[in-house]
Amino acid sequence: MSLLEVRGLDAHYGAIHALQRVDLTVEKGEIVTLIGSNGAGKSSTLRVLSGLLRPTAGTVTFDGRSLIGLAPHAIVRLGIAHAPEGRGIFGTLTVKENLELGAYSRSDRAGIRADISRMMVRFPILGERAGQSAGTLSGGEQQMLAVGRALMARPKLLLLDEPSLGLAPQIVQTIFAIIREINQEGVTILLVEQNAHMALRVAHRGYVLETGEIKMTDDARVLAASDEVRKAYLGIG
Repeated sequence: MSLLEVRGLDAHYGAIHALQRVDLTVEKGEIVTLIGSNGAGKSSTLRVLSGLLRPTAGTVTFDGRSLIGLAPHAIVRLGIAHAPEGRGIFGTLTVKENLELGAYSRSDRAGIRADISRMMVRFPILGERAGQSAGTLSGGEQQMLAVGRALMARPKLLLLDEPSLGLAPQIVQTIFAIIREINQEGVTILLVEQNAHMALRVAHRGYVLETGEIKMTDDARVLAASDEVRKAYLGIG
């Protein structure tokens, strides 16, 4: 049984049909990426999975349990954490307070303290700026905080939405190295990413979304070598 299984998923924003009959699976231990142009439905897919957007048809099963109708906080407790597009940090709160909020569904105080310490080791800049307002961090630092905050929930599945958006190339390399490390430590990842080249380099498998529909799916290396993907998303050919 797949860790995540989506079948026949439809979703709407009013009259706009954002997702149409989307089928996808994520196996435990994988990095799976969703690539596609702006407006293809990538972020909408993650919003359905985290309970922020109610689907109009289809099924979503996570670790053997249906997610349909569950509130976002209940989905977090089942083991899904979402680092949203735009980072969504609380700028007036400190770095440490943002990390503490990531663990709001937990009650193990000693474990929370230990995990905050681990996040500050993983992201040393967060340790240096633990008492600083999060809104004063650079874009790359805020992205690290968004990922760290999501990891504070100890997720089985981490949803990452555009983690490289607006970042300098050197910081993008750092972010993707961190994504690979997190996965190697046992966290399954579903990655939405505009930078298809980097996404396909780090992922095991990928799906190509166009206007709310899955158009292609394959091993990430196969997709990266596909003429269609190279021309449409990698700027080659």
